[in-house]
Amino acid sequence: MDLLIDFFSHISWWMWILIVLALVAIRDIFIQKKHTISHNFPIVGHLRYLLESIGPEMRQYFVANNREELPFNRIERGWIYASAKKENNYEGFGTDRDIYAHQHIFINNAMLPYKVDNNHPNAIDKTFLPCAKVIGAYNKRKRPYRPASVINVSAMSFGSLSAKAIESLNKGVEIADAYHNTGEGGLSPYHSNGGDVVFHFGTGYFGVRGEDGNFSMEKMKDLVEQNPFIRAIEVKLSQGAKPGKGGVLPGKKITKQIAEIRGVEVGKDVLSPPNHSAFSNVKEMVDFIEAIAEETGLPVGIKAAIGKLDQWKELADIMKTTGKGPDFITIDGGEGGTGAAPPSFADHVSLPWVYGFADLYKLFKENDLSERIVFIGSGKLGFPAKAAMAFAMGVDCINVAREAMMSIGCIQAQICHTNRCPAGIATQSKWKQSGINVPLKSERLAQYFKTFKKELIEITHAAGYEHPCQFKMSDIEVNVDDHNLSKELDRTYKYIKSPVPFTNMQALKDCEHLGGK
Repeated sequence: MDLLIDFFSHISWWMWILIVLALVAIRDIFIQKKHTISHNFPIVGHLRYLLESIGPEMRQYFVANNREELPFNRIERGWIYASAKKENNYEGFGTDRDIYAHQHIFINNAMLPYKVDNNHPNAIDKTFLPCAKVIGAYNKRKRPYRPASVINVSAMSFGSLSAKAIESLNKGVEIADAYHNTGEGGLSPYHSNGGDVVFHFGTGYFGVRGEDGNFSMEKMKDLVEQNPFIRAIEVKLSQGAKPGKGGVLPGKKITKQIAEIRGVEVGKDVLSPPNHSAFSNVKEMVDFIEAIAEETGLPVGIKAAIGKLDQWKELADIMKTTGKGPDFITIDGGEGGTGAAPPSFADHVSLPWVYGFADLYKLFKENDLSERIVFIGSGKLGFPAKAAMAFAMGVDCINVAREAMMSIGCIQAQICHTNRCPAGIATQSKWKQSGINVPLKSERLAQYFKTFKKELIEITHAAGYEHPCQFKMSDIEVNVDDHNLSKELDRTYKYIKSPVPFTNMQALKDCEHLGGK
């Protein structure tokens, strides 16, 4: 034994390194079977995986220029960071943006801007900008609600985001007079710090879920009665990241507290199916909305990404005939948001916000319904110029998700779905959350909102108006690949696909010719 100890004590540090590398090489060649690169290039092959894992960060900081990153480029992120910290967010020496590029927005300013006298609310408070419409007024809900801010926090759940991130957002919206959408993870203690709340639920019915996993009206009533700061209810039909797919919260993010709030099991993946069990068609959905509004007294709306319009036309017909329906509609953009999704969904399913909103608003306007609905836009609209465009198209409020996350420290690492968020925002890691200073971050969220509203007001005044709801579509010009010039596939490729015989998935499963095990 003494000889062995003496032997190891005489091995130098570089010999230890050689021994470790030799063991890694043996493992790479003879034991692991998953990675061909590691097998063929032992030790060195690991460098490839390391560089691949930090590729986005390397490109973000050293390769990409100020304007070419997605989903948010360096200039956009910098504006949010500076605005949140109350730092100088100006640009010098003119814009470096290609103002002739597609999707560039031009706001037509008036020769003489709107004049603010000394007694005007914006002379007293340069950030005062409430919603021009009252949610639930048309349908005469018992507790109608006018948002005190046109910019608010979009649906992001506790579970997807950390406790300290949710708490920072909620305390921030209280300072900024905005509202905080809970996301579909239920109402947590961290949503209960003074800010107005829009309670949002999806197909999993978390927070209002019965023992059978279906929607419970009794739990909904109790939730609203016990939490008077809940001002409206939003039913999620779909979201921009993955419309029609449902959602997954990984089991490694499910703590005991999250499980209790959602009514699920600790450590087990939580699946939200693509379909609601509370209704199966448009008429039943309207009845469901009316039942919740009657039982709670609150305005009730829906959130969706936009694609086909058939069922939206059916909704418009029902609303026109019966006078019933949602009090507000949140339109999400197909460019996705905080929810993780397969690239096939994130890249291709549902329309981008500008096209989807235009199609839907046009439909409701043609049916004389646009004035009774509060339209909320959600999809990279957290910048004053984009908001001006959105208001000109017909929105009444803006919801922001990723922009809000950046205001409290998100660095766009794009690993929200892995529980490894380095900023402590999209993770349940106690250690990583410990870096979030809640009082400081809540002030930064509030300051971002205040700066946003101040600059949107200034743009509005420059265009000759008092409130952005007065913007007309003729006030905004956009360099655009015109949506109306796009063509369906049959017109593009000059043929019509033959129909495929199909009964249902069970019939395929039962087919005797089905392959596999």
